[in-house]
Amino acid sequence: MPRIEHVAVTPVAFRDPPLLNAAGVHEPWCLRSIIEVTIEGGITGLGETYGDDGIRRCLEAAAPALVGLDVTDLAGLERAAQAACAATTIPAKESSSRTGQDMLVARVFGAFEVAATDALARHLNLPVASLLGGQVRDSIPFAAYLFYKFERHRFDPSIPADPWGEALTPEGVVEQARRMVALHGFRSLKLKAGVLEPEAEVEALLALRAAFPDAPLRIDPNCAWHVHTALKLLPKMLPVLEYLEDPVPGITPMAAVQAACPIPLATNMCVVAWAHLAPAIRQDAVRVILSDHHYWGGLRASRELARICAVWGLGLSMHSNSHLGISLAAMAHLAAATPNLTYDCDTHYPWLDDDLIEGGKLPITDGALRVPPGPGLGVTLDRAKLAAMHADWQRCGIRKRDDGTEMRKYQPDWQDKRPRW
Repeated sequence: MPRIEHVAVTPVAFRDPPLLNAAGVHEPWCLRSIIEVTIEGGITGLGETYGDDGIRRCLEAAAPALVGLDVTDLAGLERAAQAACAATTIPAKESSSRTGQDMLVARVFGAFEVAATDALARHLNLPVASLLGGQVRDSIPFAAYLFYKFERHRFDPSIPADPWGEALTPEGVVEQARRMVALHGFRSLKLKAGVLEPEAEVEALLALRAAFPDAPLRIDPNCAWHVHTALKLLPKMLPVLEYLEDPVPGITPMAAVQAACPIPLATNMCVVAWAHLAPAIRQDAVRVILSDHHYWGGLRASRELARICAVWGLGLSMHSNSHLGISLAAMAHLAAATPNLTYDCDTHYPWLDDDLIEGGKLPITDGALRVPPGPGLGVTLDRAKLAAMHADWQRCGIRKRDDGTEMRKYQPDWQDKRPRW
């Protein structure tokens, strides 16, 4: 097989609306790292991952060690990632939840694994899904990802007001959902919670049920609730939810809620690494895993996770942070090759106003994304947009995601306290 000749890591930034969550509010710019792995013959594969400086430093440190590796040598790629992460000192000001050593290697390796797999698939003239076991579906269903949000980024006059407007009431959330459904045909709805008093968020959930009587609903408080709060709210929520996502922090508290809850609890917070699976399964803490190839260690690791879920009878879907089209294409190919995808996937993609792939944003219609056609991931970099987003990264001044500091611009005494209620 061809060997790797060159690896490039390009940090980029793109505009992000003021979306509220339990950690604070999204900053005006979201950071991502774009990976290019070029193999013999001039074929380049693409990857995308987090853009925090800590991860970027590890990516840049590992990149030279990949040159000369066979593109199929994933063990060698993982050794390079391990060595780079061990040798890279991340200053405290650059550290984040994504740069803990136990999670860092999987995130760095996973970013390169996607790009190497894209390059190999292009070399073989096959879609990436074919290298993951073959496609079992041609289109991937997604849920409308609804947020409480401010009208605009008030403290950055260079950022224009986004077209979505404010959503801080049940009526605002319902209107946001109507627009999402009208634009993209979503058939299921997810509300990001952990922002307002829990009773107010349940009121919004019930308003969504009244407006969309047949849509599967889910709510995600991001661990902002105590166990007693979640238990108190269950009677109101149970008639309208398909699952309840991360109401409380930790495996044992989640197990306490699941024991009293006839619907599944889902997580992308208390089960995010292999070591978490056994205790979560033993305690029956969760019944749906929201996978994410960005932090589980890439595409093949995510397929292994899917098999474990199938063995233990756990439901499976996908988690999302703010991302660009390369990540969405990778999610689509992974989902296409995963037979036991049991719920519509999450994506922030509708909140994105532009992309750096040729042809612009990938279309989500009738609530689903068709797997991009062609070899590899089926997407190609738009070099001009890559350069523009890199220039935005150079100018924006943000070097790690920090929703809490951004929130304190609006509410100076705000603290990320979880559980809060």
